[in-house]
Amino acid sequence: MATRLPRNYQPSTEEKFMNAKQVQYFRLKLLNWRDEILKESAETLQNLQEDSLKEPDIADRASSETDWSLELRTRDRQRKLVSKIDAAIERIETGEYGYCEVTGDPISLKRLEARPIATMTIEAQEAHEKREKTHSDE
Repeated sequence: MATRLPRNYQPSTEEKFMNAKQVQYFRLKLLNWRDEILKESAETLQNLQEDSLKEPDIADRASSETDWSLELRTRDRQRKLVSKIDAAIERIETGEYGYCEVTGDPISLKRLEARPIATMTIEAQEAHEKREKTHSDE
């Protein structure tokens, strides 16, 4: 059974890390974020279908096609984001959410609030990015 959250609940460092309230808070945050993205995607698809080839002028049509292309690229990035959100929800289900996949340390609540799909602590992420940059420069 899901934990009911008090109205205006905000996770706090004063609480036990990833207690039932925090887990429920982040589950709802992720589910709402995913629903919002999927709703926007459905609206985009509908707009593309309705607006398809409405422009009689070739310059206007080219401009519309450029806009659609940008919109579709944005939607593709969001599709990838949805899969990261789904992975975070899966980590919640397995009890791994909120812990760094590299060190096993808790990821700060501040970081999870800003980026609920985070899989690493800031330190581990920075080290990872530094290694990537070093390897890409070779």
